[in-house]
Amino acid sequence: MITQDMLSLVDRLAGRRVMIVGDVMLDHYTFGSVTRISPEAPVPVLQVSDEQYRLGGAGNVARNIVALGGQAMMIGVAGTDQDGQTLTTLLNEAGVSTDLVHDDRRRTTRKTRIIAQNQQIVRVDREHTEPLSKTVVGTLLEKVRAHAQGHDIIVVSDYGKGVVTRALMDGLRALRSQSGAAPRILVDPKPCNYDLYRGVDILTPNAKEASEGAGLPVTGPQGPGPAAAALFKRLACAHLLITLGAEGMALFHSPQKAQKIPTFARKVFDVTGAGDTVIATLALGLAAGADLLCAAVLANHAAGVVVAQVGAATASPQALREAITSNPELPIDTLVLKDQQGQG
Repeated sequence: MITQDMLSLVDRLAGRRVMIVGDVMLDHYTFGSVTRISPEAPVPVLQVSDEQYRLGGAGNVARNIVALGGQAMMIGVAGTDQDGQTLTTLLNEAGVSTDLVHDDRRRTTRKTRIIAQNQQIVRVDREHTEPLSKTVVGTLLEKVRAHAQGHDIIVVSDYGKGVVTRALMDGLRALRSQSGAAPRILVDPKPCNYDLYRGVDILTPNAKEASEGAGLPVTGPQGPGPAAAALFKRLACAHLLITLGAEGMALFHSPQKAQKIPTFARKVFDVTGAGDTVIATLALGLAAGADLLCAAVLANHAAGVVVAQVGAATASPQALREAITSNPELPIDTLVLKDQQGQG
C-alpha cells in the first residue's frame, strides 16, 4: 500500500457522509481512589474525584466519524429521561447530526463504570433490552428513509439493546436511492442477532464474535478461513472483515479470496471502542471512494491509534497521517484458503 495514496485518502475523508443506525448509549465514568474497606460489608469504599459522561455504542461510531472529518447522521432510540437529554447534548457537542426516536416507555441505556486507581472495579448497567414496539420501529424506519437519499453508506451498530430487529434490517435492505442504487450496509454484529444480517455488504466481527457466529474457532492451524466460510454460507454477506487483535485483520473479499493485514499498533493500552473506530473508518473510507482493501488498511491504522490511548478514544486526521508515515510498509499477505465445501 503506497504511503502517498493512503495520505491522499485521509484528505478525501473530509465532508463524507455516513448514516449510523443502532444502539446509542451513555457511558458514565466515576473515578476515584480506594483507601479503606467498608465497615458495613467487605467491599471497597470509593472516594469520588471525578465523573464523566461520554458517547457509547453507536454514538461512539458517530463520534469517530466526525473526529476524522466526516459527517455523521445518528438514528436511534433514547428515552425521555435525563440520560436521554444528556445523550442528545453530547451528540450535539460532538458535531453529530441526530434524528432520534424518543420512547417514553423505555429508559436510555447507561453504563456506569466505577474506576479506582485506573482499575475498573464494577460496572452498573441501566437498560431495557426488549425489542422495540412496532410503532417505534415504524417511526425509526421513517427517519431512516427520510435521510437515506443523502447517504451511500449505512453503519448498523448492534449492541443487542433492542434497536436492531428483523423489521429494521428488512427496511434497510429495501432502501434505494433516487438513482436506484442501494446504499452499502456495514454491520458491527452481536452474535445473538446474526441471522438478522443476511445479505448485508460487510460484516465486521471481532474474533470472538466471528467464532460464535460460525460455531468454529478463528484461531488455530487453519486460521479464520473455516469460520469465515461458515459465516458466508450462513449469511450470504458480500464481504467480511474479522478483527484479530494483536494479529491484525483478515479481510475476506469472498469465500475464495482473502488477505491478512498486520497490526499497526505499537502500544496497546486499552482496546475499548476499537471496533467502533474500525467500522467508522472503514465506512468513511468507502464513502470517500476507496476500494475495500485501502479502506480496511486505513481502519487498521486508526485502530492502532486508539488502542494506544486510554478509554474509548478517536483518531484524528493528523494522527492518522502520522501513523501512516511512521509505520513501515508492512506486507499484506494473501491467505491460502482450503476448500471449505461442505463446511459451515
